[in-house]
Amino acid sequence: MSTLHHEHVGRRDRRHCIANVYVHAPFCARRCCYCDFAVEVERRPDGSRWLAAIGRELDTLRGSDEAPLASKLDTLYVGGGTPSLLEPGCVAGLAGVIGSRRIEHPELEWTVEANPESFSERVAGVWAAGGVNRISFGVQSFDAGALRWMGRLHTAGDARAAVERARAAGVANLSIDLIFGLPDNVPRSWEEDVMRALELEVPHISLYGLTVERGTPLHRAVREGRAPMPAGGRYRDQYLYASETLSRAGYRHYEVSNFALPGFASRHNRACWEGLPYLGLGNGAHSYHGGRRWWNERGWATYAEGIEHSGLARAGEEALTVEQSRMESLWLGLRMAGGLDDERLDTQAVEPVLQRWEAAGWALRSAGRTTLTPRGWLLLDELTVELESTLEDPGIGRRPGARPPLRMHQGA
Repeated sequence: MSTLHHEHVGRRDRRHCIANVYVHAPFCARRCCYCDFAVEVERRPDGSRWLAAIGRELDTLRGSDEAPLASKLDTLYVGGGTPSLLEPGCVAGLAGVIGSRRIEHPELEWTVEANPESFSERVAGVWAAGGVNRISFGVQSFDAGALRWMGRLHTAGDARAAVERARAAGVANLSIDLIFGLPDNVPRSWEEDVMRALELEVPHISLYGLTVERGTPLHRAVREGRAPMPAGGRYRDQYLYASETLSRAGYRHYEVSNFALPGFASRHNRACWEGLPYLGLGNGAHSYHGGRRWWNERGWATYAEGIEHSGLARAGEEALTVEQSRMESLWLGLRMAGGLDDERLDTQAVEPVLQRWEAAGWALRSAGRTTLTPRGWLLLDELTVELESTLEDPGIGRRPGARPPLRMHQGA
């Protein structure tokens, strides 16, 4: 099949069959101070039970019309948690669980998350041999003090070594995560972290602003005054510094939190941002198809027991309303560098709003599209609400207030 024909078939089927799959591996050697993800602290997780649960859930879904998988997947993303804690054969074994024909083709993007300290030469070799062709490393910082404060178990040297091991195994499509907006009493140079990330010469970098989630050690520390969070100006300045520095280095700021060299944008995340259907397997995983969203039990034990008992461990589901779908469409469009096509908007109603955004330096308008600037991305949630409320009732558009800038979710 020619590339052109393959792309045509892909466009035709992308909204009917699910070609993007996320698999959650919840295990971590330690929970970071800021983490409220669906993770379990287990240094030696039972990978066989995990793989069997993923397989049973998928087999159950195959017996219904709820989640029709495409004959060839576009993307497979294994996140966590820390997938590199599992025996490497467990990750490679997903090929048999999902179906080798679905993933053994050159167009597949297969991403797996890893922490530097658990990414050994053996993990790198087994993953690469099994078909993994993209690895995302949870680096977060290169500063020893900042890493200790977060509860990370790796060093800056471990991060460099992990990148070198991946390349030696033949995986060149690499990404690293960095966190900005740490408390004021954490000694760390953000500028140095950005420069050290550039020295690794990885083709993809993700930036996440630290969020304070209820129930985490960080939340308690902030409440008790032991972790003073940075003022909005410092948070904004760190984000803009990184955006400007990485852009000068040749990275495209293609989404609010993500930067890539040409040809290395995350296809899995982009599919989700474009509103394409996706299937989530594992505890806490979310799925979307046909205007419906459903999600699994967060706890690993509860999920595993439910799967072993009935084949599913559903925690909830919803059918999106017209209003919800429109809000999500606006939010997803504004968070990407491509922005929104003016044909999707009632431009007569929103024209004053868009003109004010442009005058404030929050947006650019060109060739019938409106795209947010990095300064606008810092207000993404507020601008989306303003645009939605203006479209709903042009007389009551809500202007962005003086709230702190958007706290973007950190990565795993």
